[in-house]
Amino acid sequence: MNFTIEQEQESDGRWLAEVPELPGVLAYGATSLEAMTKAEVLALRVIAERLEHSESRPFAISISIPVMA
Repeated sequence: MNFTIEQEQESDGRWLAEVPELPGVLAYGATSLEAMTKAEVLALRVIAERLEHSESRPFAISISIPVMA
């Protein structure tokens, strides 16, 4: 399964990053990198929790981070 981190800058200057394939996995940061890092960490925690509680089977994962322009 492939996971993508999407990001956007809010009107107040904060950055929001989320993993659409995992509902509820989103994080704010002062910078784009900080928000993406937090979202990736949270995504890995969610996947680990699902595996630990037998809510998911093990699968190959790939996390894509868009290139900044």
